[in-house]
Amino acid sequence: MKINTIKKLLFSLLILSSLSMISQELGKISGKVSLSGNLPAENISIKLKGTKYTAVTNANGQYEIKNVKQGSYTISINSVGIKSVEEKIEVLANQTTTKNFALSESQEDLDEVIITKNKYKQDKPSLSLRLQTPVLEIPQNIQIVSSQTLKDQQITSMSDGVIRNVSGAVRLEHWGDMYTNISMRGSQIQAFRNGFNVVSSFWGPLTEDMSFVDHIEFVKGPAGFMLSSGDPSGLYNVVTKKPTGITKGEASVLAGSFDFYRASIDLDGKFDKAGKFLYRFNGAFQKKGSHRPYEHNDRYVIAPVISYQLSDKTKVTVEYNGQFANTSEVGSYYVFSSANEGYATTPVDFTMTQPGLPDTKINDHSGFLMFEHKFDDNWKLTAQTSYFKYLMDGYSSWPGAVGPVSIDTDANGSLDTEVLSQGEIIRSVSIWDAESDMFLGQIFLNGKFNTGPVSHKLLGGMDLGRKDYMADWGQTHALDTLEDPFNVLNPDYGTPANGLPNFDESTPLSQRAAGLYGQQFAAGYVQDELGFFENKLRLTLAARYTWIKQTSSYSDPAADSHITPRIGLSWSVTPSLAVYGVYDQAFTPQSGRVRPTENIKPLTGTNREIGIKKDWFNGTWSTTLSAYSIIKQNELTTDPVQPGPDDDFYVPGVVYSTTLGEKTAEGFEVDLRGKIVDGLNIIANYAFTESKVTEANVSTFTEGDIVPGYSKHVANAWLNYTVPTGILKGLGASIGGTYLAGRQTDTWSEGLEKLPNYFKLDGGLSYEKSKFKVTANVFNILDEYLYSGSFYQWVSNGVYYWQTEPPRNFRVGVTYKF
Repeated sequence: MKINTIKKLLFSLLILSSLSMISQELGKISGKVSLSGNLPAENISIKLKGTKYTAVTNANGQYEIKNVKQGSYTISINSVGIKSVEEKIEVLANQTTTKNFALSESQEDLDEVIITKNKYKQDKPSLSLRLQTPVLEIPQNIQIVSSQTLKDQQITSMSDGVIRNVSGAVRLEHWGDMYTNISMRGSQIQAFRNGFNVVSSFWGPLTEDMSFVDHIEFVKGPAGFMLSSGDPSGLYNVVTKKPTGITKGEASVLAGSFDFYRASIDLDGKFDKAGKFLYRFNGAFQKKGSHRPYEHNDRYVIAPVISYQLSDKTKVTVEYNGQFANTSEVGSYYVFSSANEGYATTPVDFTMTQPGLPDTKINDHSGFLMFEHKFDDNWKLTAQTSYFKYLMDGYSSWPGAVGPVSIDTDANGSLDTEVLSQGEIIRSVSIWDAESDMFLGQIFLNGKFNTGPVSHKLLGGMDLGRKDYMADWGQTHALDTLEDPFNVLNPDYGTPANGLPNFDESTPLSQRAAGLYGQQFAAGYVQDELGFFENKLRLTLAARYTWIKQTSSYSDPAADSHITPRIGLSWSVTPSLAVYGVYDQAFTPQSGRVRPTENIKPLTGTNREIGIKKDWFNGTWSTTLSAYSIIKQNELTTDPVQPGPDDDFYVPGVVYSTTLGEKTAEGFEVDLRGKIVDGLNIIANYAFTESKVTEANVSTFTEGDIVPGYSKHVANAWLNYTVPTGILKGLGASIGGTYLAGRQTDTWSEGLEKLPNYFKLDGGLSYEKSKFKVTANVFNILDEYLYSGSFYQWVSNGVYYWQTEPPRNFRVGVTYKF
């Protein structure tokens, strides 16, 4: 036994000494890879030929290869759009060999450098999210819809299928292609553009055209470093295209079913040889019909951007986005039926709009001015301001009565009544002229430093803003009469019985506006991300002070201030696997008309979230699994029992609100995106959501009631395969689907009929060669009758309304790069 023990000890010592000798013979290679103009080359693969040693550059173009045996090697860089590089390199024991590369790229293929590796995956958030941390290490679920995803799926606007790429995102009401209004985690999320909250009212902003959009970031849960005032469900941030310093261009034409025609152009370049004065111009023109007659959505877009490098450390960027739309009246998309009929009682192409109604015209302007200054490699100051101007001149349609119903026609309250039979409707049109102004400003500082072994990523800044919205929807005109109503069973689209509206617009909008909404806010915040154990463990500590004041023509002004904390923890179990947890808060003042016995308090929300993030196979694809619980307190909702004329506080035409109490949204989400193998890219996600009343302050709500505005199960998938080599190189095929189950309507009045489960299948083919790419997609391949809608109890005896999606349809597009 003793001899065996001695042998084991000697063998162990031999192994340890061998390992020690091997470790002493190992070296390291590091460096930076740059493109022309000294731009960092991100996601470039580097390898030592004939070995297993590889690395990938980070966002700063830096790479590192550790534990390399001493010796001579050939270091190699190969990537689409880049001229191949091979150089000899010598690795010495216990030393770091530095090797930098300045690459030459083929301009027309430069976009593909990143796409080839991660077509649908982006590893770092934009500057407008204010963070300096890779997505993998952020203690929160952030999903990024890449520019290539938008192109492959032929997405033309923010409301045109973007949400299929993010777990749990739904649009229960479409508003056509005017307003996006996305719900996630049980509530409507906030809309951002380039880091600015651009929501001025429930009806905005105008959905962004994709011609000037680079990518879209979905931040789930409250983001204390950006938004402490608002709904704790999250936000989406539309990031617009900026100059790259590379002279290139792209022109596209697109045509499809229902008279859809579109052309767009993207010009990117520099005014000077030094590359200090850059430009980017995007423009689009679109004619878009509908599967429903007498409905259209036409628009054109211009979006110039210029940037000037004042010095090596200072840059100024100026940007303008102009969107101009001519559409059918708001509400033309809806169809109505009585409470005893239910949903989907008419053909998919049925319409209740009236031909001859003037177009609704929208002019949407936004301007941005950004100033960036780098003090050194660790400290950077960003200041930006924006101005948004929204002008709308148009109409809105909604029925005045839906049969069968009896209507009292005597102003003195006698029993003299007229009856609308089943299928008969009094259509009504209201004016909707609106104007919105937003002045927004931000300044924030990003810094990096160490205190002993602890690293710090510091973020601090201020936000200021003012938003004003006014609208005239007080003028109403009934198209039909009780003697000659519109009949769904036998529709007549000739001149309506009561004629077309002729609203008075001679008075300035500011004098006739019935709806006035305003908001002013100021906020200061600080966040520190502390890194321990060589940044393997990260602790985020943050706080934000926000003062906000809201005004409305329907209620007294409401102002409040609040400090919202944020605590996050992220641990890199391995370089490609991180687990995290976060606690965050949000709040917002509320305004509305309530009963005299109630007091209005700010809405407060608390979010708790845990998750796991994993990058697979050298970062080519990633997965995120998150679970959350959001508690919202004191939220106002429409009072289901409206005051009547017998109540002392009754005000005709005013909708009263009531404090719900407390509601909780809980669920979990799974997201997968990236390149699985060469040529095969995938986006897949699933979300389970459940939102219920957990504490009711009024008798009309009880504990356990379902909160409207979400789908219990949401699943999406999109697969794209492009042949990478051979005679068929460039030929691609895509398939994708969306499934919704347990759909909740968008009002508390559910009605007797539930929304059915939803499944939509899309697919397409593409071919790319040299500078040309042809893409053809078919949507709703199975030709399903797809719709969303709600029950609305405040018309007649209650009505169902819904909006159908197009039956099977196609789009074909051609893109030319130059």
